[in-house]
Amino acid sequence: MLNDRLISRRGLLLAGATLAASGACPSLAGTGMIRTPRQSEGPFYPEHLPLDADNDLVKVAGRPGPAQGEVLHLFGRVTDEWGRPVPDTRIEIWQCDASGRYHHRLDAGDGADPNFQGFGRMETGEGGEFRFRTIRPVHYPGRTPHIHFKVRSWDFDDLTTQMYVAGEPANERDFLLNRVRDPRARASLIVPLLSADEFEQGALAGNFHIVLGKNAFS
Repeated sequence: MLNDRLISRRGLLLAGATLAASGACPSLAGTGMIRTPRQSEGPFYPEHLPLDADNDLVKVAGRPGPAQGEVLHLFGRVTDEWGRPVPDTRIEIWQCDASGRYHHRLDAGDGADPNFQGFGRMETGEGGEFRFRTIRPVHYPGRTPHIHFKVRSWDFDDLTTQMYVAGEPANERDFLLNRVRDPRARASLIVPLLSADEFEQGALAGNFHIVLGKNAFS
């Protein structure tokens, strides 16, 4: 699991406050929130889950070195439409490596970075919080940088979606991102990435707020 000495509880709260001030976190105030839009699962969800499937994708158990790419500390929170936390929810993420290759036979197969886990999962805490240590997603032909998410909860509809990086020029022409017609809903999928040297030298941090609903979102 992600080393708690690397990211202390104080650091986690500091990151949330810093990112909220930057506009990375949607406000919990008001009457109801926009549900996180559904997005395609894509063709590269793992056929077989890796033996090491924790929330640190940068370090694979038994491998000698870290993954290639820029380290990203990804924080988040899962709530309902009224800002109430959703604990004990399974969060899965998967993404391509720093060269744009997935650990999947339909893509790179054994050609993907063996030091990159490619897939991770964890359960949300009592406050609905989650965190992953991964790499900054990269562009590959036909897609803007993104990270796939699958959210499974006992009390809410399952959600598959994708997170995007603020400021990427390819966001403007990405066919999946722009299928989300509501500008506010589309903006909820786009996350600013900030310097996170306080956690790890040269790393980035982002905060992705996921809002679940009882009924399907279209």
